[in-house]
Amino acid sequence: MPAAPLVTESLMPLLEKYWRRFAEKSSLEDAQQALVNQSKAQIDRLWVASDFVAEQCIQNPLLLVELLGSGDLERRFCAQDYQDSLLAELANITSQEALGALLRRFRQREMVRLIWRDVLQVADLEELLRSLSDLADVCLTVARDCLHGWLEQKLGSPHSEDGVAQQLVVIAMGKLGARELNLSSDIDLIFAYPQRGHCTGVESPVSNQEFFVSLGQQLIQSLDQVTEAGFVFRVDMRLRPYGQSGALVSSFDALETYYQSQGREWERYAFVKARPMTPEQSVNNDLMARLQPFVYRRYVDYSAIESLRDMKALINREVRRRGVNENIKLGPGGIREVEFIVQAVQLINGGRDRRLQESNLLSVLGVLSDGEYYPQSTVAELEAAYRFLRILEHRIQGLRDKQTQTIPPDSLDRQRVAASMGYGCWDDLQAQLDVHRAEVRGHFDLLISKDSSAQSRSGTTCSNMALVWNRTQSDDRLVEILLAQGVSKADAQGLLKEIEALKNSKQLKRSQAVGVQRLDQLMPSLLEHVVAGESPLSTFERILPLLYQVLRRSAYLVLLLENEVALKHLVVLCEASPWIADQLANQPLLLDELIDAKNLFSHPDLAALKDELRQQLLRIPNEDLEQQMECLRHFKKGHVLRVAATESSAFRPLMKVSDYLSDIAEATLSVVADIAWQQMVDKYGYPTTSEGRVTDRPFLIIAYGKLAGYELSYSSDLDLVFVYECPSNLSTDGERSIDNTVFFTRLVQRVIHVLTSNTASGELYDVDSRLRPSGAAGLLASSFASFQSYQLDKAWTWEHQALVRSRVIMGSPTLHSKFCTLREQVLSQRREVSVLQQDVKSMRLKMREHLDGATTGQFDVKQGAGGIVDIEFIVQYCVLQWAHKAPSLLEFADNIRILEQMAEHQLIELEQFECLRRAYLDYRSLIHRAALQNQKAHFDQQAFEQSRQNVQEIWQQLLGDS
Repeated sequence: MPAAPLVTESLMPLLEKYWRRFAEKSSLEDAQQALVNQSKAQIDRLWVASDFVAEQCIQNPLLLVELLGSGDLERRFCAQDYQDSLLAELANITSQEALGALLRRFRQREMVRLIWRDVLQVADLEELLRSLSDLADVCLTVARDCLHGWLEQKLGSPHSEDGVAQQLVVIAMGKLGARELNLSSDIDLIFAYPQRGHCTGVESPVSNQEFFVSLGQQLIQSLDQVTEAGFVFRVDMRLRPYGQSGALVSSFDALETYYQSQGREWERYAFVKARPMTPEQSVNNDLMARLQPFVYRRYVDYSAIESLRDMKALINREVRRRGVNENIKLGPGGIREVEFIVQAVQLINGGRDRRLQESNLLSVLGVLSDGEYYPQSTVAELEAAYRFLRILEHRIQGLRDKQTQTIPPDSLDRQRVAASMGYGCWDDLQAQLDVHRAEVRGHFDLLISKDSSAQSRSGTTCSNMALVWNRTQSDDRLVEILLAQGVSKADAQGLLKEIEALKNSKQLKRSQAVGVQRLDQLMPSLLEHVVAGESPLSTFERILPLLYQVLRRSAYLVLLLENEVALKHLVVLCEASPWIADQLANQPLLLDELIDAKNLFSHPDLAALKDELRQQLLRIPNEDLEQQMECLRHFKKGHVLRVAATESSAFRPLMKVSDYLSDIAEATLSVVADIAWQQMVDKYGYPTTSEGRVTDRPFLIIAYGKLAGYELSYSSDLDLVFVYECPSNLSTDGERSIDNTVFFTRLVQRVIHVLTSNTASGELYDVDSRLRPSGAAGLLASSFASFQSYQLDKAWTWEHQALVRSRVIMGSPTLHSKFCTLREQVLSQRREVSVLQQDVKSMRLKMREHLDGATTGQFDVKQGAGGIVDIEFIVQYCVLQWAHKAPSLLEFADNIRILEQMAEHQLIELEQFECLRRAYLDYRSLIHRAALQNQKAHFDQQAFEQSRQNVQEIWQQLLGDS
């Protein structure tokens, strides 16, 4: 914040002139003059800063006296204060002319008061911006309401076709929309009304359109017309559809149609700051809900940077044409560049991060300060520069109440501005200004400059690939070019065929010109990376579905143009895995994950995953389940893509891959349970016991199988069982009370719904809950008592086998402890060995008959004899047979660590342990690789003959012949 204003000796002649004129003009009583004399030092600093204020005081000395005596100079006004003050003077106002005169007097008084508070640092920047915006809001709405009432007496009352009264919706744009109006700003407005219809209550009714056009014209005149008393606010209507040639007022339907079909990129920037102004919030919400898809895209939208370049280029040309480099708004490193930097982040990411859907720039900088989008040091520099520039803008404008952001050329005016900013001379202020502008310009250039490595690739390879893409030479010559890059003749011919098909495709022909242009810019770079790989044709064929998918959403093409790292990762990963290519084609939003190599190849732990997901969901209203589900799916798919990237690049071993996949599922489940619980208690209240409301969520989600054992693969479903502990004879404590049992059943249904629903982004996880007591015939949610009874008295051996690979994912610590005790009790039972062997072998044979999908000569790695499931059954059998002797077998739910415990307790021989461990890890690695190649895990029998034989021999040694 600049220092307090200075009154230097060089400015004394100016003040002496003003005081002489004040004395000549005023005829104040002694008490009034004494009040002025007491404040002379403050008035001196104010008049140095503002000719406008000095002239207002000289022409109307009583205004100065009234302000000094009222205490208003020390008060912060809110919108209600302005409204109360203005409405108090409206009692005798009956005409548009009288209204205009009142508004002008009101504005002049408040501008003097606000400049006083600004220059003398009674108000900070935020207060000044908000107060000026509130003043404009009140003048607008009071004038609109008065004029509407008077116009109704002539034209009737506007109503929709179904009889709903209509009102003029003033959409504040720009700085007024963001509540950051400056001292001498015009106000950018768009006029709208909700529904078409006609006026009622008169003999010759006009349409709503005609009524609101008349009202809009009168409102502009009341505010904008310059009279002897000045103006209220300059009104700019050029942001409306079709600009000056468009209709003055549009219905909501007309606005929606225009922006969906013809809205331009610069209009998206404008609507970041849009704010409808009606007292009916439902009307405002309806309008913004219609327009939001135009402003904030659901995907990460890098086209915003391209449009920003275009807008800035236009501004730069205008600055050069008019010679206004000294303009602190439009010039290099000025206010507009700070706004562009912030708005680019909003438009790129606002569809996913609702925190960014905020019109006020300082508020958005607060969001950016967490370092997610920019380093905190960058945000701090931008904020400091913005504050300095906005304060300087106010001092320049306050000088004569003129709408200008240009540094005054006159040396005396510069000295006055410097003094008002607390600097002894203009050079000192200029030095600080230069620092801020240089920092802003540096950050802005970094944002809009094309990737340097992409621009530098103008050498032979890239230019040759431009020839290949543009097909400007014969096919024979193009094949020669590709052969010179190390591409085989078959691949070269195949590439040319696919390129020709793409260029002639219906999708490309139907694309907008901007999409075709961006594809033309991208393809030489893309082809350069493709031909550098080992399998150019297959890699390009894998990328093609993604290209076809994004032609009509060319922001993704911009993302790849802007990010050389992302383009490189795209090619490398698609070459390594058709599964990854399919994921990207189905969800282009995932391209965002390719930008940062540090994130792409990182592995957050479970706590970090939960925290990241919760942070993302904090940005979404609790009641917006659809958006929450989309967020969950993108989170899961994004992190699974990271897993695949690291595994396909051999950066992460199998065990770590499965740990990561399992952590993703566990974090997702935990947060889904939180969402479902909150929605249930919001609707029905909390479950109760005899002691009152439950507080610790007496509910468990128990994972079985691969999730329990940290062994998830890319397409694994989740085997889940849901258990609760709450009296069934009691109910919830909400207004819509339901039985506790019904509450937990619906809670589980909601969890499963969130996980399994097919949204625009697909399914989150497939859920299998058939391992619950009594299987598919049992209740979705089991009470702990019934779960316990079933496990102890009714469960089959195969259900106890499943219990070996089970663990609690989330829930009440007390209930968690009970489950662990029960699990140990059930699995530690002494069993008749021969019966156990027969049960295990019988179930295994039944599974193999139904699930082994291998053809003759092939081996199903999972279900085939000697495969993964055989190893899992061996482990489960050994736990059920020996857990009563070796309790440590129950400590873990994953096969490898159980095998380690078996070897440590000498329940199996060391050689058997090594054979089973090696085979199990090899098999799982094969399953992962097959998944990444979109293949079934079926392989030639001979390739795994020794591993299969070893597993079968150990099976026979432990369980006897199958």
